[in-house]
Amino acid sequence: MGLSTQQQILIEQRVANEAKSIGVAYVLWFFLGLLGAHRFYLGRKGSGAAMLALAVIGILSAPVGGTVLLAGVAIWALVDAFLIPGLVQAHKNDIRRNLGIEAMISDAAEFPVDTSKWAQADKQRFISQRISGR
Repeated sequence: MGLSTQQQILIEQRVANEAKSIGVAYVLWFFLGLLGAHRFYLGRKGSGAAMLALAVIGILSAPVGGTVLLAGVAIWALVDAFLIPGLVQAHKNDIRRNLGIEAMISDAAEFPVDTSKWAQADKQRFISQRISGR
């Protein structure tokens, strides 16, 4: 139960349209990296919020030793400079996987199925049940 060539082409077009830009991520990293803006842009809201919180706490507590937090966030941001291409690729892979699952579900269902509110695990379970013939 694979995808047709046409479905694969359409998925790759959607991936190209919806993918995040490495250039934009690096611009955000350069100007707002200590605040985690590049992570928010790449869909990593949790770690972006953590960077933002640590930076704000570090700035507010700088007179009493908060510079340690700022140094930690700066090291984290520096490491992120090397991680950005991988984060962009992971985002593309997530889009590709989700669109592939959507295409398989629409092919496997006898009637139109709205999967917009389904969890990822439910989508995969639906496909595996269809493949196994249950």
